[in-house]
Amino acid sequence: MKKILFRKLLLDYLTFLFIALLSASVVIWVFQAVNYLDIMIEDGRDYLVYLNFSLLNFPKIISKIFPFVLFFSLYYVTIKYELNNELMILWNFGIHKIQIINFFFLISIFLTILQVLFTSFVVPNSQDLARSFLRTSEVNFYGNFVKPQKFNDTIKGVTIYTDKKDKNGFLSNLYIKKELNKNHFQITYASKGKFKEINSIPILVLYDGATITLKNKELTNISFSKSDFSLANFESNTTTYIKTQELSSTKIIKCINNYYKFNEDNFRLASKSIENCNVRNINNIFKEFYKRFIIPFYIPILSLVPFFVNFNFKRKLKVSKIKGLNFFNRNGCNYFF
Repeated sequence: MKKILFRKLLLDYLTFLFIALLSASVVIWVFQAVNYLDIMIEDGRDYLVYLNFSLLNFPKIISKIFPFVLFFSLYYVTIKYELNNELMILWNFGIHKIQIINFFFLISIFLTILQVLFTSFVVPNSQDLARSFLRTSEVNFYGNFVKPQKFNDTIKGVTIYTDKKDKNGFLSNLYIKKELNKNHFQITYASKGKFKEINSIPILVLYDGATITLKNKELTNISFSKSDFSLANFESNTTTYIKTQELSSTKIIKCINNYYKFNEDNFRLASKSIENCNVRNINNIFKEFYKRFIIPFYIPILSLVPFFVNFNFKRKLKVSKIKGLNFFNRNGCNYFF
């Protein structure tokens, strides 16, 4: 009978945990997905890139809110059991409070292991995969990122400015600066222009303007009635390099091991193949290691707090007051975010 009661107890806790975790994650993901719309609007990326990038950030959201949702779920279900006097059933069948605490402590150890695996393997891989979509994708909707009366520098090395844009897509009073290298750049201005695609190559067709070129400290000025400004082979300014949080856990551990194993010069050589593994970024490497492998071990402590509060302090203070105070105090668990 005790096994049935423990199984029912565990099922109730896990069911509420799953529903609360999924609901909270979806709400946060929706807000983040709105922010990621800049991938299409500002950067001119394809909607599939935006969709894949947004979905692959979902595991990160789950890992961030899991400790808080776990605490809230345990607290809420325990209060519900107590208010409905359902805990009396457990006491009547000879189940002691310490048995419940021990049972959920073992469950919390299992959840801790899952969280470590999730934060150390699933989340970094999903983050790196999401970034890979930006690294390998191209700017598809060139007309989207050009905003009137704003300097648009989405394309690397190119700055575009226009006074206005009509409903037919024509841009008026265009200014384009193209940086080729430190001592070589072009400035083009035109009365109007429009984005077109010729043979799958994006082109900005310019009308009635001139191009000023500075090369080797020499200026040349060429006027034109019509000119094609090709946007092929240009890169986006969107961050595409691998961030520390996207490094695999194997590389994180190897970087830390090299840091303690070698001196500064040898450390630089030994870690040359590991992205972001350098002396300047070593603090971020340690923080990432702490976030992945140390913080999840707070879960067992966090899991036992609701039981200790409800089982030990009930007789000392009014139940409603301590539950309210403890809940708001525990909101300080923003540390996990």
